[in-house]
Amino acid sequence: MVRYTKEHKRQTRQRIITSAGRRLKQDGIDGSGVATLMKDAGLTHGTLYAYFPSKDDLVATAVADQMRAQHENIVAQAAPGRAGLEQIIRWYFSPQQRDDIEDGCPNAALLDEIARSTDTTRQAYTDGVLVLIDGFAARLAPHDPPSARLKSLSLLGMMAGTLQLSRALTDRQLADQLLEQGIRNALALIDAEQHD
Repeated sequence: MVRYTKEHKRQTRQRIITSAGRRLKQDGIDGSGVATLMKDAGLTHGTLYAYFPSKDDLVATAVADQMRAQHENIVAQAAPGRAGLEQIIRWYFSPQQRDDIEDGCPNAALLDEIARSTDTTRQAYTDGVLVLIDGFAARLAPHDPPSARLKSLSLLGMMAGTLQLSRALTDRQLADQLLEQGIRNALALIDAEQHD
């Protein structure tokens, strides 16, 4: 029997989480079976249980990881203040972001399913959302981020809903126009906050 180092186990676990996050966004939570999730990670079906007690636990962990990655790779990298919010908004409403579902926003890809998921998955999502919106709020109201928390949550909801709708449309031109309108609406929302 081969004994693996703790580092190998950690890397394998992270590979499972990362590949599961991509698959969940592509096929949905209900559309992603354990066999497929494990195959994506290059492992057998039964291997899941060496790393996670259940598929639900893997889903909650993958959702948390996707939210963390979105914060670290997009929100935390953006400039401070309004300029940073505009960077985030323009990235979010880009055709590339819309068309690349498996590497895109977990909010737009999974929101409807997360609402029907286990409490653990919903809590992992909620924790991730709070980190994201705190990044928005710090740029929206640098001197009093808590005052902008609810507006930031509303901004995230508007962004995710607009992206979902754009992804669902078969008319490419209309879908692109919706993204452009989403940018205008989001910028108007943040400008209204800064003048309140």
